[in-house]
Amino acid sequence: MDQVEIFKALSNKTRLQILSWLKNPELNFPEQMASGFEHGVCVGRICDKSGLTQSTVSEYLTSLQRAGLVSSTRKGQWTYYKRNEEAFAALIKLIETEL
Repeated sequence: MDQVEIFKALSNKTRLQILSWLKNPELNFPEQMASGFEHGVCVGRICDKSGLTQSTVSEYLTSLQRAGLVSSTRKGQWTYYKRNEEAFAALIKLIETEL
């Protein structure tokens, strides 16, 4: 776990918001309920909710993925993202014990 990379990823308000949305995708992306959340949330849905361009959202998601906070799955032309809850558990443990 690269602590610097994680805290850099968490230092942006929009990236924090995306992580919050991904924590409860059923509540935050109801328009995707029909297809489910097995692979995560489609990047297009995140773009729609954030009001940002796909390139900006992709940059943010890449930063979160590099930090290990999200994972991605490619299905055809779509990419889906979900939170890496194990990384959050490790981060909480790190904060409780070392910081």
